[in-house]
Amino acid sequence: MVPTVSIATMTIDALDLLRLVGGLVYLVLGGDLLVRGALAVARRTAIPPVIVGLTVVALGTSAPELVISVYSSLSGFTGVAIGNVVGSNIANVLLVLGAPALISPIRADAPGLRRQTGFMLAATVIFVGLAYNGTLAPLEGLLLLFLLFAAMVSVYVFGIEVPGADEVDEARQLQRVLGLPNNQVTAIVFIVAGIVMLPLGADLTVDGAVAIAAVFGIPEVVIGSTIVALGTSLPELSTTLIAAFHRSSDIAIGNVIGSNALNILLVAGASAAIAPLPVPPSLLVIDVWILLATAALMLLFVMRRWPVGRAAGVVMLAGYVGYFTAIL
Repeated sequence: MVPTVSIATMTIDALDLLRLVGGLVYLVLGGDLLVRGALAVARRTAIPPVIVGLTVVALGTSAPELVISVYSSLSGFTGVAIGNVVGSNIANVLLVLGAPALISPIRADAPGLRRQTGFMLAATVIFVGLAYNGTLAPLEGLLLLFLLFAAMVSVYVFGIEVPGADEVDEARQLQRVLGLPNNQVTAIVFIVAGIVMLPLGADLTVDGAVAIAAVFGIPEVVIGSTIVALGTSLPELSTTLIAAFHRSSDIAIGNVIGSNALNILLVAGASAAIAPLPVPPSLLVIDVWILLATAALMLLFVMRRWPVGRAAGVVMLAGYVGYFTAIL
């Protein structure tokens, strides 16, 4: 007989809890191994660093969100897919920046950061505007993907500086806080392991999350924007926390801004291109406004060149706890 965990009159199958937790572990480890392995391979090639940064680094750090949302879209759990995008972006700002700011202030004056933040805010506004149509249609998903492609081409052709997408800085950062494989064989093993673990983690996480949400009567979009989104943001959180202890967390804000833009253009775009993503009305009441507010908050810090210090970190963390509890 499968053991259960009782809460009031409801029971959670222990296997569902194991799927959820185990899936999140696979996602975190898979994303980490993929990025580190791919960076180690890229350092031995003649690929321009900016291209590696815009693909290996940026796409690798968004891999958990991408596989979760695409898998959810393919499986018919569209609420999880769109909730994960919105919740991950909120967590990236309030949690991933707020927590390390308590340890070490994060500068917001890197070259090119203003342009990148403005682009992220514009992508957020476009996403919210499309969401208010009630459904993200496949054509709108393709539009988001085209905007991402155009932005990447512009960066490469015109040499625009993109904080958080510098392969050299990112490799140095990971080398310091996590370590990179020292030989090609180990790097390839890392890549293969990451590729295997990510979809497996997505499968387990979505199955476990949907089952638990059904027990409590929680809508899929809520479980996607809270528990699942928190889990997919753990790689960024762990890296920025370790970097903060090493007093080298300055690249965190660039990574968060780049990750948020990718979550909207790549993750939401790919998910919607595969199948229409209905936007639950509840998402338009609170979540999208907090999404817009966090994007605007980032623009304020960057335009003013204010460092994200301890006071801001406390406010951000309090805001995330308030958001998390308000929608559950």
